[in-house]
Amino acid sequence: MRDPKLREIDERAFLRRLSPMLDVYAAAMEPPNEQLPGRHTIMERHASHPGFRAFVVERRGALPVLAGPVQGFAYGFHGTRGQWWHDVVYQALSDLEGPGHAEAWLGDTFEVAELHVHPDSQGKGLGRGLLNALCEGRPERTVVLSTLDRRPDTPARSLYRSVGMVDLLTDFEFPGGGPRYAVMGGALPLTPYASAPRSP
Repeated sequence: MRDPKLREIDERAFLRRLSPMLDVYAAAMEPPNEQLPGRHTIMERHASHPGFRAFVVERRGALPVLAGPVQGFAYGFHGTRGQWWHDVVYQALSDLEGPGHAEAWLGDTFEVAELHVHPDSQGKGLGRGLLNALCEGRPERTVVLSTLDRRPDTPARSLYRSVGMVDLLTDFEFPGGGPRYAVMGGALPLTPYASAPRSP
């Protein structure tokens, strides 16, 4: 078996891999099974958003043209008004510190919608590789995302802080209920192993 390969995929390749990517999502996030069809629909819709970009980590088969099981994936797009997540977070940041604060972070932003590595493949730097590849060369001013707010020192939050991202919202509940999230943001380009956060 060859080593895992990280590569960029286009919208069509992304849609072809929705089922194995959802398997990774389910293993990493452990959502109720009844939520997975809705997540499938959301991911399909995201693929049509402006500035869509996606990367996948796969084990390769015997031939270079054969893709193996997905071990991790990440994707995002240009955030803009009219997108559900964007509008919810924009309002929350406006309520917290005013419209200027929300505009500074979300006025020209790349939104990382999903970044997941299968638990069996975690701890090998795949998440960092996905994040760096996804954000490299993006034209936006900032990058934002949400991550489970189980505690402030999860591997995911530690990774995001290491590239210069900071907490914008914590203990945040999105409309409709569910677990609490931290919304994090950083200036682009990312700062590898940042020693101090940068403002947008």
